[in-house]
Amino acid sequence: MSSLHRQPASWQLILVSSICCLTLVTPTPGRAAERSVLPVPNADAKAEADMKEYVELIEHTDAKIEMVPIKGGEFLMGSPEDEEGRDAGEGPQHKVKVDAFWMGKYEIRWDAFEVWMSDLDIQIRKMDNVAANDRDKAADEYQISQPTAPYSDPSQGMGREKRPAVCMTQFAAKIFCKWLTEKTGRYYRLPTEAEWEYACRAGTTTAYSFGDDASAIDDCAWYFDNSEKYHMVGQKKPNAWGLYDMHGNVAEWVLDGYTTDFYGKSAPKTAVNPLSNPTTWFPTVVRGGSWMDDPEALRSAARGKSSPAFHATDPQIPKSIWYHPDAVHVGFRIIRPLVEPTAEEEKEKWDKAEPFFDRKQGR
Repeated sequence: MSSLHRQPASWQLILVSSICCLTLVTPTPGRAAERSVLPVPNADAKAEADMKEYVELIEHTDAKIEMVPIKGGEFLMGSPEDEEGRDAGEGPQHKVKVDAFWMGKYEIRWDAFEVWMSDLDIQIRKMDNVAANDRDKAADEYQISQPTAPYSDPSQGMGREKRPAVCMTQFAAKIFCKWLTEKTGRYYRLPTEAEWEYACRAGTTTAYSFGDDASAIDDCAWYFDNSEKYHMVGQKKPNAWGLYDMHGNVAEWVLDGYTTDFYGKSAPKTAVNPLSNPTTWFPTVVRGGSWMDDPEALRSAARGKSSPAFHATDPQIPKSIWYHPDAVHVGFRIIRPLVEPTAEEEKEKWDKAEPFFDRKQGR
């Protein structure tokens, strides 16, 4: 098999395949009642049938995040043994059920990420002499003095306009989601591996969302042979569910820690909303492959993993908890579940991870 990633050995693959069906659920309020909600057209839904595309706004700025509804369903996760390029650590295939959610149409762009990273909304409020509202005050908990300023340009000179943010740690991506939750009043987080792959496949069972033929990849993805850097989002064809750049451009953080035995723990039963909570800083999972990868790393089922190579050139001691300066190929996209979790569910499942990072103290 050819090199999966044209960089020092920081990635391996495990491959998965899928089928899907639809399901109906009734949403519960979770902690939404405790928050001040920014009104946005089409953002509210009482059931899957009510879910529509909407555009999330970041108050006081021009930044926005387009969200696409993804109905819940079941699919087969794990690679068939005859799939070309199958990695040794994958499998077994197993049934997975995921609940409904909205997902970012594109990877998070610099315009949105920099609002949080550089306190742009706070600066705009000060210049315009606008008092902080309840959402602003709540969001400050995840913004003031965090993250720390990067010691170098995280875009690596590849441009920022309409391009995906990169070089953040998984931890930083998770805190961005917490900030965005308070900033908008709607609950956001990273997707799980299962949610990500389910959305990427968009009902297909082939190696890619566009089929098994890798020769068609140029129409749908930025990868090693057609790129020298990352690109503006949305330039290639979307998948059947309207999601862009699920294959290539930049790989995407998910919530899961990387293990080789997680798939086998649920087989032969159907796993419902599975999540492998991280127990170490490395490795954690990135999905989708990137502009630095060969086509086989961009398959719907391909699993990449983080490693210390992601921050090899960070001169700080200890290393930054916010930035991976060598992960110029890694960004993220967000989801918003139709059913918001309770505070206890957040603590015991969605936020559970090791090691613990003090976001107000770490560099």
